[in-house]
Amino acid sequence: QVQLVESGGGLVQAGGSLRLSCAASGRTGSTYGMGWFRQAPGKEREFVAHIAWNDDNTDYADSVRGRFTISRDNAKDTVYLQMNSLKVEDTAVYYCAARPFGVTRYLSRNYIYWGPGTQVTVSS
Repeated sequence: QVQLVESGGGLVQAGGSLRLSCAASGRTGSTYGMGWFRQAPGKEREFVAHIAWNDDNTDYADSVRGRFTISRDNAKDTVYLQMNSLKVEDTAVYYCAARPFGVTRYLSRNYIYWGPGTQVTVSS
């Protein structure tokens, strides 16, 4: 089992920044990659960013590329999402999730472990 806990959400004005953290514990070695997803009220959960534990390649949704940066600290089993130039439309609950090797990173159904989520609200 792997446990994930997000932190760092909050209320911020448009144009501001937040850094989300996702602390992983348990059998993290059984997972290959970590993703951030978000879900706004009335909308489906959507892919935001991805990074593998042992690969420096990163991937982003078009809507956040150039504004968000995903990173990891393997020593701390923690993944981060630095969010800059936030927009009102970034308002959502943000989730981190862990996936095994060999499945596409973009689909939420491929992720086995999920955190409870952290609310990000961007005001105009």
